[in-house]
Amino acid sequence: MGRRSQSHEERTFHVKVLVDSSVWIDFLRNNVTPKTQLLEQFIVDREDLCICGFVLTEVLQGIKDDKKYISTKQQLSNLLYLDDDVSTFDLGATIYRELRKQGLTIRNSIDCLIAATVIQHGAHLLDADRDYEFINQHYPLHRL
Repeated sequence: MGRRSQSHEERTFHVKVLVDSSVWIDFLRNNVTPKTQLLEQFIVDREDLCICGFVLTEVLQGIKDDKKYISTKQQLSNLLYLDDDVSTFDLGATIYRELRKQGLTIRNSIDCLIAATVIQHGAHLLDADRDYEFINQHYPLHRL
């Protein structure tokens, strides 16, 4: 998952892509899906792949083997990190509450925090999680 050291001036198109844990987990398990194939293409093209603390936690917490944990942690550390602050948590709670008022319950509230991170950083989202379908109906996420 190497990163290209190309300057912004040389790039004609710049998009930040936050990859959700649903895609990373399939990718790390060698499950071939349209989303993992797109991730592979982004890696080859050295796109600006991003991660946030919520995704990092979800991916790493499921790795049982210590060597795999260390190597995965190292690989993910090469990605652009999208930080959060108190406003991220506020927006995540707002997303959850607003959807619930409309009769939609998000199964995992962490997905609302990931969506908030995507929105705040103006990133695109590569996911394989149906909760984002519901969130995207009310909060555009630029899903890939």
